[in-house]
Amino acid sequence: MSTPSIRQPVRLRPIALPTEYGGWGLLGAPILLGLWVAPSVAGGWLSLAALGAFLTRQPLKLAAGDWRRGRRFARTIWAERFILLYGGTALLSFLAAWFTAVAPFWMPIVLAAPLAAIQLRYDILKQSRALTAELCGAVAISATVAAMVMAAGWESRPACMLWLLLALQGSTAIIYVGARLRLARGEAARVWPAHIAHLLALLIVLALVWTGPAPRLSAVVFAVLLARSLLGVLPRSLKTPTPLVGLQELGFGLLTVAGIALGLRFGW
Repeated sequence: MSTPSIRQPVRLRPIALPTEYGGWGLLGAPILLGLWVAPSVAGGWLSLAALGAFLTRQPLKLAAGDWRRGRRFARTIWAERFILLYGGTALLSFLAAWFTAVAPFWMPIVLAAPLAAIQLRYDILKQSRALTAELCGAVAISATVAAMVMAAGWESRPACMLWLLLALQGSTAIIYVGARLRLARGEAARVWPAHIAHLLALLIVLALVWTGPAPRLSAVVFAVLLARSLLGVLPRSLKTPTPLVGLQELGFGLLTVAGIALGLRFGW
């Protein structure tokens, strides 16, 4: 492996922070929902652990790419430092959650681990924007809410219901935003997969409402998301600047969290 040059200029921000801003929304939704519906000390530690694991992705992608090529740059050293910082924070926070939890919470983490590994594999191959990678990442990170509420004493069935609701919201958003942005750039894109995904998500939520675990307000939220999918690809909507689209999706994520939390709180 080549020796790095200490004189190489290094920009720390692209090494330390993710470049995909949508990931922050996918991370924030399960953390916010978990702290809202089941606040606990262990849940706070799990939030920090999830943040550490999320931040580890970016420097790990860069370092792994350099390792695979047998090269070593100044940025490689910084990436390794951030891996140790973020990974250490995630590990220590997880251990703190383990010792402060009132009930076991390992089940959703174990189930989500293979999906996180698939996403990491795509990251290392520099294919982070592949749909499979993004969907696996969205489902995996949504498991945070299940772990948080189980650490506070919830049973696995309602905990997994929260996981499923957020995974559906995140996955459908990824499909929709990808198609919308391609259309806005003038590229060919199929919009029907986004519409079908939202319709299926709504049907799943209706089934969850019918069988009892999910609040009725969550079905209203997913109906709104379906309408957003239909209206968002109209020619007039495609003129919306990309940064504003990102803010809109953040708002829909918050709407989802609020709808689920308020529905559970008031029995709607």
